Parts: sequence; structure tokens; C-alpha cells
Amino acid sequence: MGLTQSRPPVTQELIEKTGFTAEQIEHLHKRFIYLTGDKPVLRNLQPGSYGYESEINFEQFLIVMSYFRPMGGPMDEENINVCRRDKLRFLFNMYDTDNDSKITLDEYRNVVEELLSGNLHIEKETARSIADGAMMEAASICVGQMEPDQIYEGITFEDFLKIWEGIDIETKMHVRFLNMDTIPSCH
Repeated sequence: MGLTQSRPPVTQELIEKTGFTAEQIEHLHKRFIYLTGDKPVLRNLQPGSYGYESEINFEQFLIVMSYFRPMGGPMDEENINVCRRDKLRFLFNMYDTDNDSKITLDEYRNVVEELLSGNLHIEKETARSIADGAMMEAASICVGQMEPDQIYEGITFEDFLKIWEGIDIETKMHVRFLNMDTIPSCH
């Protein structure tokens, strides 16, 4: 089945589950097929990563992408806050890899190192320093001035909300639907 022949399984259930339109689902299905090389699943290329799925299917891909769905039309403040909280919960869960409702320094270091691992100019120790500095800043935002012997055990979701206060995440964290015909093929 080739890229242009493959059709997504657009159902009312997927539309309701993700909030995407049928056209957006078709667009994302083209992207999914492009990324998978026309396979039914997208594989994680980093085996053994704790907290990661080894592969995801199209429906799981859509659900993840729905967190990046642009807000539709005018929304009241309550709906904006729900959208914001959902997006921040998704981000929080990306960092909280052991699902204990707290982002520890080790978890944060691992995510930062992972995100920066593709940059050959940033060494592991530099990434670790970046993570340590960010965690110290988080502690100062959430706890305030700490005593020298006080230990910051990690970022809770409520702390995470405080850290992101004033940042317009609900409109900045979204996917743009580009024309798939303009994407160069590497195959």
C-alpha cells in the first residue's frame, strides 16, 4: 500500500476522541504513514527507554497529537483553562516517567539529556547542568528561599502549574497542518 493510496480509518469515534476533523485526521494519517514508511505502527528507536512505548499505532498517535490540537474558535475562560491544564498534564507526564506524581531531579535530567542528545555540541555534563539549574529555579518558584540543608524532592503537578503560570501554553503548544505534498521524501 503506497503513501497516496492509504486511507485513514476515519470514524466518528476518532473524531469525538481527538477533536480533530475528518480532514485533519486524513492529514495526520498521511503524516503517520510518511513517518512509519507505510507500516501500521511507529517504532521507538530507543529501546529500553523507561516510560516509553516500544511502538504506537495510528489511533494512539492521534490521541497524542490531540494534545497539540489548536484551540477552535472563541472559547470562554473555563474552556481555555481546561485546555491549558490538559496540555500541561500531558507535558508533566512526559517528565514524570515513573508515574509517581512528582518530577525528580533524575527524571528531569534524563528528559533534558534525551532532548539535547541530538545536539553534538552539548555534552552530557552540560545537559546535566542545564537540568540542575532549571530544577533549582523550579524549587525557588515553588518553595521560595530554601534552607541550606533543605532538599527539594521534586516538582508536583501543582508546582508545574505555578512554573508555567503566565506562559500562554494553550495557544503556543499546537500543531500546524502543513501541505503534505511539499514535504521532501527521504526514501
